[in-house]
Formats: sequence, C-alpha cells, structure tokens
Amino acid sequence: MSKQKWILRPLWSLVLAALLYFALRNAPLSDIWQTLIQLNIQQIAIIVVLDALVIAAMTARWWIIVRAENPSVPFFPLIGYRLSVFGLSYFTPGPQVGGEPLQVIYLQKNHGLSYARATSAVIMDKLLEFLVNFILIGVGVWAIVRVGLISGNGIRLNLSLIGLAVLLMWPIVHVTLLYKGILPISKILLRQSFIHKDNKSIRLILVSERMASIFCRKHVRTMFLAVGVSLLSILGIVIEYYLMVSFLEMSINIIQILAALTAMQIAFLMPLPGGLGALEASQVFALGAFGQPASAAISLTLLIRGRDILNGGVGLLLAGRGSRK
Repeated sequence: MSKQKWILRPLWSLVLAALLYFALRNAPLSDIWQTLIQLNIQQIAIIVVLDALVIAAMTARWWIIVRAENPSVPFFPLIGYRLSVFGLSYFTPGPQVGGEPLQVIYLQKNHGLSYARATSAVIMDKLLEFLVNFILIGVGVWAIVRVGLISGNGIRLNLSLIGLAVLLMWPIVHVTLLYKGILPISKILLRQSFIHKDNKSIRLILVSERMASIFCRKHVRTMFLAVGVSLLSILGIVIEYYLMVSFLEMSINIIQILAALTAMQIAFLMPLPGGLGALEASQVFALGAFGQPASAAISLTLLIRGRDILNGGVGLLLAGRGSRK
C-alpha cells in the first residue's frame, strides 16, 4: 500500500464514522422506536420489502445503463454502491446529491471502467433519475393546486407555475439535446474565459458528456428500458407512502397523497442533511390541510426518518468497508 493510500483510507473511514455519529446523535431514535412499536411485524415487513424493491429498481436503472457497454458488470454489487451513495448524500448538507463521485470511483476501481466511461454512465443515470422524479413532482404540483395547498390567482401564481414547468422540463430537454449531438454543459464551460480548458476535471466532464451523447444515439432501447424501470421505482415510492399513511390509520385520498408526497420530495431538495426540519414541516402542513392531526404527521415523518437512517447507515458502513479493500 502506498503512503498516500495508507493516510487516505483511515481518514475516509473517520469521516464516514463522524457522519454516522452526528446523524444518529441528532436523530430522534426513541421517538422513531415508539412509532415503530405502533405497527405490527407484518406491516413493518411489508415496508422493508417494498423499500428494498424500490432500491433494487433504482439500482437496475443504473445497471442497465452501465451494462449496455460493459456486460460483465454484475448487478448485486451495485446495490451496495447505491446504498453507499445514498448514505453519503443523505447525511451531508445538500439536496440529496453529492455521492455521485463515489459511483464513478466504484465502477473504475472495482470493474475496470475508465473515469470517462464511468462518469458518462453516472451522468445518464442521474439525468434519467431527474427525468422521472420531475415527472412525479409535476404530477404532485398539479395535485397540490387541485387540493388547494397553494392558492391564489393572477400573474404571480401563473408565473411561478410556468417557471416550475420550465425547470421540470430540463432533464428531457437535456437528454434530447444529447441525442441530437448537442452538448449543453460542454458549451457553457467552453464559453467561460476563466475556466482552463486543459484542467483534468474539465476535460473529464467534456469527454464524459460527449460519451453520454453517443450513448443516447446508440442505445435508444436501453434508455427507454431504464426509464421504464425508473417509473416502477416511482410507483413503488407512491405505494410505500400510501401504505405508511394507511398503517398509521390516516384517511386521505390519492390526490391528497400525491400532494403530500410532493411536499416531502420538495423538502428533500432543501440544503439540509436529510431535509432535517423541512421534512417534518412539509408533512405537518400538508397533512394538516387534509384534516390530519399534527401527531399523525409527525409519526409518519418518524417512520420515514427511521427508514432513511437505516438505509443511510448501512450505506455508510458499506462505504467504510469498501475503503478498506
């Protein structure tokens, strides 16, 4: 082992351990436990199994993309990588992103992909993830307006919805441009005079986006298959949320579920570790508007928080284990 690796590996493990410690220290573990014991074993098992299927579907999208040009990459190790990425993203400040470089490292280190090819696969995975998630948010915003969570008439509301619609269209526009051979990120970077074009990181981004563009034109069927799997994962998320609400004996209709779920998704976009505080506020506000008591909304957020802490904790442990190999 080189001296650099000898220093970096313990340091990486220390960072992961610190993230896990601070996350668990601030987590309402006793309250989560009190919420869990309200459920029976069968209900908990259903949530765990459904959550595992959602994670598997999200991983399958990435695997389908990677496997299109690297058929030897196995599926099951990618589940561990996905959990590691989730753990790093969940416990650090930011809108549930930040662990993607770890995806690139895993593919390069464990499966022999070049940095450029691994990065292009991660770019495609993230674009398709945003594409499907934004579809869910778009449907959810319609539900929010329909049930009256946001109200108001006139120019301000219309402009807000138009701006949101433009934002939600970004992933599909980006994929379309890549398919046509247009590289938007590269064009933006190359026009910036203060950016050194010979910088290794910049060259990696340029090459990776070019490879992603080639992928879009070469593997159209693969892209549709990956989008289909992503839609299944979104369906799983909706069903999981519905079951959690039902197990906690809340009575709301499907449009209200979509509105409350979208409020939760938006809360996770806040630059806070795990949407801390924003998640709770979003559910108290949304479910309260549907006549549900604040105690029920808090119980739901504790159940969601417990699920995510479990997934994120396992992910950090896997990331730490991988760093020692």
